[in-house]
Formats: sequence, C-alpha cells, structure tokens
Amino acid sequence: MIHHPMKSGGVSHRSVIHMRHGRFALALSAALLLATVAADARPLKWARSGDSLTLDPHAQNEGPTHALAHHFYEPLIHRDFQGKEVAALAVSWKITDDPAIWEFKLRPNVKFHNGNAFDADDVVFSLDRARQPTSDMKGAITSIESVTKVDPLTVLIKTRGPNPLLPNTLTDIFIMDKEWSETNKVQKPQDFKNKEENFAVRNANGTGAFQLVSREPDVKTVMKRNDSYWGIGQFPMQITELTYIPIKADATRLAALLSGEVDFVQDVPVQDIERLRGQQNLRVNVGPENRSIFFGMDVASADLKTDNVEGKNPFADKRVRQAMNMALNRQAIQRVAMRGQSLPAGMIAPSFVNGWSKELDAFPAGDVNAARKLLADAGYPNGFSITLHCPNDRYVNDEAICQAAVGMWGQIGVKVNLVSQSKSIHFPLIQKVPPETEFYMLGWGVPTFDSEYVFSFLYHSRADKYGSWNATRYANADADKMIESLSSEVDKAKRDATIAKLWTLFKEEVIYLPVHHQTLAYGMKSGFDIPVDVANQPKMKYVSFKTN
Repeated sequence: MIHHPMKSGGVSHRSVIHMRHGRFALALSAALLLATVAADARPLKWARSGDSLTLDPHAQNEGPTHALAHHFYEPLIHRDFQGKEVAALAVSWKITDDPAIWEFKLRPNVKFHNGNAFDADDVVFSLDRARQPTSDMKGAITSIESVTKVDPLTVLIKTRGPNPLLPNTLTDIFIMDKEWSETNKVQKPQDFKNKEENFAVRNANGTGAFQLVSREPDVKTVMKRNDSYWGIGQFPMQITELTYIPIKADATRLAALLSGEVDFVQDVPVQDIERLRGQQNLRVNVGPENRSIFFGMDVASADLKTDNVEGKNPFADKRVRQAMNMALNRQAIQRVAMRGQSLPAGMIAPSFVNGWSKELDAFPAGDVNAARKLLADAGYPNGFSITLHCPNDRYVNDEAICQAAVGMWGQIGVKVNLVSQSKSIHFPLIQKVPPETEFYMLGWGVPTFDSEYVFSFLYHSRADKYGSWNATRYANADADKMIESLSSEVDKAKRDATIAKLWTLFKEEVIYLPVHHQTLAYGMKSGFDIPVDVANQPKMKYVSFKTN
C-alpha cells in the first residue's frame, strides 16, 4: 500500500465516510463469501492406516506427520496436488544482488489461530528452531547460514554459498508463532527419538486452514475450519470440520468407508481397489507417489548382533549385497503383493526427481542360482540368518512386501527373522545414534524433487546436519563432499553431472536394495473427488464436492 501525506495534516469528513464505507464493503464481501462457502460445506472424516507421530512441526520428517501438520501450520511455500509450488506465507521470493541471499516478501494481514499477528519475527524464529539439534527437519535446510528480519513483512535468508534450490527445501518447514512458543516453552523442538514431551506435541497454533479442536493420539484428531483464514476465496474451503482417524487394520478401515462411518480413506489396500470400484456410492482415484520403498542394511560394522556369523558382518561384503539384490523378484512383488499397483525400481528416487534416469532405475533380473554363487564366493555357501525390521502401518502393503522378500531371500539360504511393528516403534530404531537395527525397510519421499534431498538424508555419513536417516553406517568422505557441494552449485550442468556421478557410485556399491516406486489409491464417497497427491499429503482446503 502507498501512503500519501495529507495536505492539511488531518483526515477529512468525506475521507472518514469513504474509509468506513470501504471497511463495511470489505466486511460484507467477506461475510457473503463465507456464507457462499457455508452453503456448500460439510464435515469430512478422513481415515488412514497410521497417525501423525507428533504435532510438533519440526520434530519428525515423516509423511503422515507432515500431512496432518499442513492443516494447522503453513510453510512459506507449499505444493498442490500435482506438486506445483504455491505461495503460502510468502507472496514472493527472489535471489538478491548477492547470490547467497534470498529475499522473501511475507503475506500481510495473516493471523495465527489465537489471534496473534504473523510477521517476520515468526519466520526468523521458526527457521532457527527448525535448524536446532533436536529438529528432524534440519537436514532439509543445511545450506541456511542465517535468517534476518528486514521489516515486518520481509526476511533475508543467507545460505552457505549460492543455493538456487532453497525454495524447494522450504515446503515442509512450518512457521510457528514465536510468542506462543515462548509462552509455552517450546523454543526447542521435541526430541522424538528419546520420547521427549513438550506442549507442542499435543497442541497447535498455526496460520493454517484448520484449527485444532482435540487430539487423541492413535484415536482421532478433530479440526474445525478457520473462518479467519487468509485463503478464503482462493481455495474451496468447503470442509467445515475435519476428523482424522487412524485405523491400522485394512479390513476395519475399508469397512468404515463401506458403512459410511468415514468419508475418505487415504490408503486403500491394493487388493480392495476393484471391490470399491464396484460400489455405486464410492469413488477410487489412483496415481503415482513421489516415494520409493527399499531395504537398508548395516554395511560397515565389523560384526552384527542379530546374525549367526561370529566375528563377521555378511553385509560388509558387496557380493552378499549383490546376492540379496539379485534374489529380490520385484515383478513378483508387483504382481502378487501389490496387485500391479507399483513400479519396480533400481534406485530410490522416482521419475519426478531431478537425477532419475531409466538406466539408473534398471534392476537385476531375479536369479537364484547366480545369487547363491555370489554368497558362496563371499564365504557363505550355506547362507546365514539375520533379523529384519519392518513397519506394518506406514507404506502400502509394507508387511506383505517384507514377507514376500523374506521368502525370496530364503531361496538363496538367507534366513530372515521378520519383526513387524508400528512405525512409532520402527522409525526410532533407524534414527537413534547408533541405530538399533541392522536390516530394515524404509520408504522415502522427495519434497524438493531433487536428488540432493535423498543423498543428504540417506547416503551422507551421520553428522550434525546430515545423514539422520542413514542407518547403513555407510561413510564416504569424497561422496560427502560432493553431496554438500550440491546445495551451492549454480551451474546446472555441473550439478547434474555430480548427481549422476553419485547415483552411479551408490548403485555400484549396493548400499540399499530398492523395491519399487509407490502407487497410491484413495477411496471416498462419490460426492468427493480428491485427487492423489504426489507427496501423499492431501491438503483439505483444496477439496470440494459435488452437490447431488
């Protein structure tokens, strides 16, 4: 807004009338808009196999946790269902004359749910909070050196060297109310892996389209529409009340949809897709997700605790890893466990991601005899035994995939003891220092749509800001330097060459065993048409429905 000085130094009676009329017209427009939204509004009950791990927005870098947080909190930039960047709490962003400094202009007239005004102080506080040691989001923003306030609606983010991809890294970095956080003593993120509790774990105060009403972990979370939301008029906002209900058992979750107890099921089991499509009052939407499923293993320890080999680590021998990789019949997993709803993979990044190529995504044909020979050459002619940790409430048919893989490894003499458990128990095994698992399943989405994100979290050696999900113990100093260089390399050709070199190295070393890129199926009442979100984080402010 441009302010012009008054000649008389005061405000005329006519100006006052015009200002009052303007405020009245604005208020009337807002009221009419809300009335229009309300006329086509209804509640939505949303079921998923697992709950958010925490409401602290910086404590866990995990898909379902982000999916729920996006309704209370907002980042500077978010992505829509197709993965396109959309302005959220920032209205514009650009690189300044200094290529290492980005300027973000913030959205005016935004309020937190408690009525506090949003401004640059909240952005500085939140980005600093997200970079603290207990934050699981710090690995996404390792390039940030400092965040400074210029004025109430402008912040500068300085990176360690130019970072042309900075905006891509901010889509899941949520902005908190500095005053609320200080009042409730949550200036530091929850230390999730050590089961710490703080006020932000069960309470939320963001700027998002929905406000928290109640939170019962693993039971339900109730939200109401934020009728003061800045985005009213920009988004459909047709959901008046949103109830998120974790239902672990597939049969129970589908029964809830079939009976009308819930309106939307985010993760339809692949074996039930055709059954739901046969129901006149239901709709099923299917689409690819920006996520890969794979197995990780301890490739570096001198000895393993859960194997039957004394004084050695079978996984430390690349021939063993190659044999395990060769024994995985990905097409059989696709056909039987996934009912065709997956894309077999040879790398842990899908085609959405910069750095993917058809050649890198190629995988070895299943060959039991060749795999047995590799094991024998490595000194394990009779195989060995090992424990595999697997989640049973996180990925599509995760436990069934693990069971299928166990059978395939058994064919080459590797006897796997499968431990299947909830993600709330599974993930800390991977994240603890040192990790408490030697063989595990994991899935990885790439919110930046760039390979650097995969490398930083999964391949970089464990360090202060890197490798927080790398439980393989793999460490390569030269690879670490190349990974770190990606966040500041502005020459696209050089950057892409480094990415290709890293993928080639990691594929040759067989650090992980890729299984497939995940495909999603959403089930819903026929009045809704909720498209598959490529990040599997459907934002309900976008949802509208058809009136019958």
